[in-house]
Amino acid sequence: MPVIKERSSLPVIIDPSHAAGKSAYIQPLSLAAAACGADGLIIEVHPCPKCAMSDAKQQLTPAQYADLFEEVRKVAQAVGREA
Repeated sequence: MPVIKERSSLPVIIDPSHAAGKSAYIQPLSLAAAACGADGLIIEVHPCPKCAMSDAKQQLTPAQYADLFEEVRKVAQAVGREA
């Protein structure tokens, strides 16, 4: 992340859903991305992940997403950024 941010003036968006491939890993990857300066996150959300037609294993429920967003907000604020 720091190298990309140094070499580009474009926003850097991270996709922890696809990077992880498993919902259990989305939170730590998202928090790390926020701490490193990511400008945004792409996170897959579905009301019933088991019913999703694709990528079911990497989907969060809306409630899980809301919890994650609050944690990302805290990390972003801790490193002097807004979420």
